[in-house]
Amino acid sequence: MKKIILALFLSWASPLFVFSAEEATTFGLLPDGRETHLYVLENENGFRVDITDFGGAIVRIFAPDRNGKLADVALGFDSVDGFVQSRAYFGALIGRVGNRIADGRFSLEGETYSIATNNAPGGVPCHLHGGNVGFDKVIWEAEPFEKNGQPALKLRYTSPDGEEGFPGELKVEVVYSLTHDNGLMIEYSATTNKTTPVNLTNHAYFNLAGEGDATILDHQLTVHARAYTPVDKGLIPTGEIAEVAGTPFDFRTPRAIGENVEAESEQIVFGGGYDHNFALDSQDGSMALAAVVSEPESGRVLEVLTTEPGLQFYSGNFLDGTFIGKSGRGYPRRSAFCLEPQRYPDAVNQAHFPDTILRPGETYRSTTIYRFSAE
Repeated sequence: MKKIILALFLSWASPLFVFSAEEATTFGLLPDGRETHLYVLENENGFRVDITDFGGAIVRIFAPDRNGKLADVALGFDSVDGFVQSRAYFGALIGRVGNRIADGRFSLEGETYSIATNNAPGGVPCHLHGGNVGFDKVIWEAEPFEKNGQPALKLRYTSPDGEEGFPGELKVEVVYSLTHDNGLMIEYSATTNKTTPVNLTNHAYFNLAGEGDATILDHQLTVHARAYTPVDKGLIPTGEIAEVAGTPFDFRTPRAIGENVEAESEQIVFGGGYDHNFALDSQDGSMALAAVVSEPESGRVLEVLTTEPGLQFYSGNFLDGTFIGKSGRGYPRRSAFCLEPQRYPDAVNQAHFPDTILRPGETYRSTTIYRFSAE
């Protein structure tokens, strides 16, 4: 049995983090009998993130409110069973290509590839989040270590040539690490032996009032984006990059998520709320602030920083109370939001979108930080 326990020792000089290979309870068994594990990362402030090697999923995030009270602000399950059964991608690593690909088809170097159409919004089939068995449904090789004096977890997965219909053997490494200022840094890298599309992200669901709270509609959202990519009824970008000014997508100044989530707008109707990619103001690959969310009652604040050009904002439209979370309560519609830094959806079929193609000899790199504070 393999489980890593993180012990925190405080001294007069500085905190010391020690990983111990003591035996402990696993995160549960998969239907085929394979064992999964849970890794706990905690910094000197008590900020804590629990991660499982199944799907590389974030299971819990304990963040303080304005009074210093910790609460779990991430949706998820108490054992691997919930993650196996759910198709909502709670907290999971997403790949080989995150988001949607139109009609489950794309062409590369003169060859056309057909991949799974595992989603059909508006009755229009498309490929979503890596297919029937994406990176969210595999066991990652896990290695805990220390980075910059803080606990970290390195996850590796090799996607074989042809997996879910994608070309090339793709070697992926993801590093989760904590920061001194209560940030969760996620660093992605990948290499391939054949030209292939790659678009990696994390699908964490957040509720800053605490996991199990009924709604996120009063959360105040700011997105640093002057434009977004409108979609058709199948939630595939039309190819237009449209200004947000004068639309329900204008979050350049703080606005409650619930203010326009039921607006009589074709785009809002197509998504059943927000399920759209924002073209971030920062497009040069540097680390930049993409979004800020605050929750008025607790005072918790989430900042999203990323090197990515796009940010998918999802307002939990398809949650329906079916999934029972760690609090023992169901997750109803709009009880969480997702902010997923990534390349634009369907970029493999839209040449003017930021490139998602990785070639042999190149290294895909992407970094995102979810940073928590209170006001």
